[in-house]
Amino acid sequence: MRVLAAMSGGVDSAVAAALAVEAGHDVTGVHLALSPDRQTLRSGARGCCSVEDAHDARRVADELGIPFYVWDLAERFAADVVEDFVAEYAAGRTPNPCLRCNEKIKFSAVLDRARALGFDAVVTGHHARLADGELRRSVDAGKDQSYVLAVLTAEQLAGAVFPLGSMTKERVRELAAERGFAVATKADSHDICFIPDGDTRGFLARKLGEQPGPLVDAATGATVGEHSGTYGFTVGQRRGLGVSVGDQRPRYVLGIEPATRTVTIGTADLAGVREVRTGAPTWTGPAPSLPLRAAVQLRAHAAAVPCSVEASPEGLVIALDQVQRGVAPGQSAVLYAPDAERGDLVLGQGAVLRAG
Repeated sequence: MRVLAAMSGGVDSAVAAALAVEAGHDVTGVHLALSPDRQTLRSGARGCCSVEDAHDARRVADELGIPFYVWDLAERFAADVVEDFVAEYAAGRTPNPCLRCNEKIKFSAVLDRARALGFDAVVTGHHARLADGELRRSVDAGKDQSYVLAVLTAEQLAGAVFPLGSMTKERVRELAAERGFAVATKADSHDICFIPDGDTRGFLARKLGEQPGPLVDAATGATVGEHSGTYGFTVGQRRGLGVSVGDQRPRYVLGIEPATRTVTIGTADLAGVREVRTGAPTWTGPAPSLPLRAAVQLRAHAAAVPCSVEASPEGLVIALDQVQRGVAPGQSAVLYAPDAERGDLVLGQGAVLRAG
């Protein structure tokens, strides 16, 4: 099989490319240049896609003896990921840029170009499994990335190869060390790659400017503070509210209204929800019959909870068996099979429109 290995410069994609070569595939490596100023996008474990990362990817490709190219997708990334991120926060929603990057860049722009060039599939270092065309969780629960891959269609998954889903991250580093890769001990990138200093609020403030408004207590309707922009908050947030209410009980963000620049806060008993409504779903395989029982994961690092799923004119209505907090519009509600035997099977996802 002729495959394109997406090589970020990290240990995961290096080992994924190596395993593809050792499996006998005809492999070509490609590094995605996603920033117009790649010198600024790595500081230790923060950020990615820097010149340093491109050099690390090229060294691994040279050691594997495979062709290597750099594809400049900075404009596409800026439009489909960065601008989308800013627009979503401006609208009072909390996007997941990794999910959007997988959807719009790695398995749309890259896969489409790869197929046009005659490649059969794209190999990545994602920690997830593909079994008989079905997307499943990684065996390493701590590194599982099926949540941010659930937006992919069956057609896109048919053009993907995930060699690392059946092993732990510790084993990945061992394989890299056995092959003499310098990236074997390289720190994983984390946080949002295009915000290398980790200051999301500062990044959005520079993009959107000061937009002051009130912090309102849900129980009394009283204004208890002011903020500099609704984009600095996400539903479920507790820290960084900058207010102290008389009873001293912790407050959580309950709602965000950009039109009036109002952030509503309240106590824990007001923060829980039992119902989530989403937009049109994306199914990773044939669309299942609704209603159905499933397990839903509502944030990238949250545990899945049992639920019932029904169709609605907008998309899906998800009734939760257990009260959940911090369900933010803009996040993805990812559905997994409900039974123990197939509970790692990803069914699909829908973007959260509202909760409660």
